[in-house]
Amino acid sequence: MTSATLSPRRYRDLTILDLDEQRSLVIACDSAGAIGPKEADVVRVPGYILGRFTARVALMEVLAIGAWPVCIVNTLCVEPEPAGAAIREGVADEIRELGIDPEKALTGSSEKNVPTSQSGIGVTVIGLAVKTSLLMGRLAACDALALFGRPKVGAEVFLEDQEIVDLKTVRLLLAQPEVREIVPVGSRGILAEAQDLAALYGLQINWRQNLPELDLHKSAGPATCILAAGDQAALETAGHRAGKPFCLLGTLAI
Repeated sequence: MTSATLSPRRYRDLTILDLDEQRSLVIACDSAGAIGPKEADVVRVPGYILGRFTARVALMEVLAIGAWPVCIVNTLCVEPEPAGAAIREGVADEIRELGIDPEKALTGSSEKNVPTSQSGIGVTVIGLAVKTSLLMGRLAACDALALFGRPKVGAEVFLEDQEIVDLKTVRLLLAQPEVREIVPVGSRGILAEAQDLAALYGLQINWRQNLPELDLHKSAGPATCILAAGDQAALETAGHRAGKPFCLLGTLAI
């Protein structure tokens, strides 16, 4: 294999590299700054929670397109102990939710030369996928668009909140063959993500009348909600099983 054969392409927030005719690498990342346990952090949360949610976003992105995480890179802008250890344990526990051993799949680095007064973290996830399993290029006019979870950000986000989605939610959606696209919603909000998804297919959205009270512009922080598109019945089935807030947003149209 030569470097010329590894031609990266972008799909939403992902980078995809075709390894051969059957397999692709899928790469996603997320970062957080001024959130954590340090004195200059704007949003004060334990390092463990910071690690869980930052890892969750990148893991969700890779899972959502139909790839499986094989390597997780944790880059910390804090000292190894105590802040770094707490964040790393959060990342490790989020990986364990997928049955992946962090001792084998997790690598990274931290700041060992200068003291830090503010937290910073980046997580990169590399996934492996069979090309025919990738959830891309499958939508068409008349497919339904649904929302799982609710947009929350900053101090609104906590680990036990049943209104926010998690890795189990993504895997539940993946188990429905007629769910044809899954999009974790981040800081740009529901409306921007939905419009970008429709535009990928040259479509628009016919929004449902009388939507529940929902701020379509609000940041969803660490992917606290998910857009899913495909067969309406499949989406409704997943909505009943997910145990998260669920609503149909509309349909895709020419």
